[in-house]
Amino acid sequence: MFLPVIMAGGTGSRLWPLSRQLNPKQFLPLVDTERSLLQSTIQRLDGLNHELPLLICNEQHRFLAAEQLRQMEMDQAKILLEPVGRNTAPAIALAALEATASGVDPVLLVLPADHLIKNVGAFHASIACALALAETGKLVTFGIVPTHPETGFGYLERGKEIAEGAYVVSRFVEKPDSATAQKYLDSGEYFWNSGMFMFRASRYLRELELFAPDILRSCQASFAGAQQDMHFTRVNAQAFNECPDISIDYAVMERTSDAVMVPLDAGWSDVGSWSALWDTSDKDCNGNVSNGDVLTERTTNSYLHATHRLVAAIGVDDLVIVETKDAVLVAHKNDVQEVKKIVDQLKSCKRPEYANHREVYRPWGVYDSIDNGPRYQVKRITVNPGAKLSVQMHHHRAEHWIVVSGTAQVTNGERTYLVTENQSTYIAVGQIHALENPGVIPLELIEVQSGTYLGEDDIVRFEDRYGRVKD
Repeated sequence: MFLPVIMAGGTGSRLWPLSRQLNPKQFLPLVDTERSLLQSTIQRLDGLNHELPLLICNEQHRFLAAEQLRQMEMDQAKILLEPVGRNTAPAIALAALEATASGVDPVLLVLPADHLIKNVGAFHASIACALALAETGKLVTFGIVPTHPETGFGYLERGKEIAEGAYVVSRFVEKPDSATAQKYLDSGEYFWNSGMFMFRASRYLRELELFAPDILRSCQASFAGAQQDMHFTRVNAQAFNECPDISIDYAVMERTSDAVMVPLDAGWSDVGSWSALWDTSDKDCNGNVSNGDVLTERTTNSYLHATHRLVAAIGVDDLVIVETKDAVLVAHKNDVQEVKKIVDQLKSCKRPEYANHREVYRPWGVYDSIDNGPRYQVKRITVNPGAKLSVQMHHHRAEHWIVVSGTAQVTNGERTYLVTENQSTYIAVGQIHALENPGVIPLELIEVQSGTYLGEDDIVRFEDRYGRVKD
């Protein structure tokens, strides 16, 4: 028995425009059309003897995470919220403190939420080997058997064998240049650093106390001030802000005398870029990966993704073309690592495309900003069955709601009434109001906003079942 700790932080900016700051790659179905990367990470543990997973994610992603766990019938799984990103060593420390808070001391299996593993059987076999070592006090990392001279990963050098299929970690190596990476591959002694770990919770905390006591103190203070909020555990933000920003490799694994490696040869990918996604996807006879409404002519070795419109490519090779409702990316496969530079430009210009899709997910459902202009904005809103938007008012805008399907329960000042299909209602500027779906099917409506200011920050909340203040 072990406790899976799923690390679901990060923004996946190299997979823009699909991955955005507020809806990053771990929550997207990039490989399996039925499941997100997070859901696939959890599902591949099926068949192993483990507890409900403990999820660690960013405060901004809490409702996405909770909804995806609910879809997997894991509503009772715990979600730890990081108030700010402080890298893997503090995040795992919080998980270890949570795991031992009730007096137990489980073995933790730490997994990033955004990896792909094709051979689940080989993955399970490596976990079984690692579990036996972790139960004896070892700190286990998983070394990926390299398939090519990769310069984008750190490496592990294999030391002496201490058990069948397990080795001492001789050293951790930074990302090499291409010539060094080729030497590593030829030697057979080096493995890619996967960022996956297995150890007993108390053992990790003791190593932190020895090698990084400042991290442990900050995390202990932060966890001592934790509060429970619905599905979520919120740690003390001020204490966590003071924690050093450092990876588990630097803080513990490179310094402990008990670091061991279990090789993993299971069709692994970190799905870190469009070229990596092309590498791991099924291709047609021309080497193309096509998703959505795509037509090609004399196109080879390309990744083409259409979300909402027809994408046609003629006479091109080695391109990545990704279409969404509000952005189109065209890049050479060799240059996709530079997508992050585009995201940085968007962010510096304060353009919304770096953070949000046109479709924005909320705990009650989703809205799509389908049109806007001076003094008006049109949204298509979907409210999940039984869900309710906050009781709120706006200083600068009025709203018209037209129900397309389902039934809306509307609070409009002192009145509460139902609005059904093909009916509409009007919310005046300054009027306290709320919207709820009392039915068992999704509520679809069109909202037309008009006024002098239409920003999302013109919301004054009086009551909210999801504990939100601003978002």
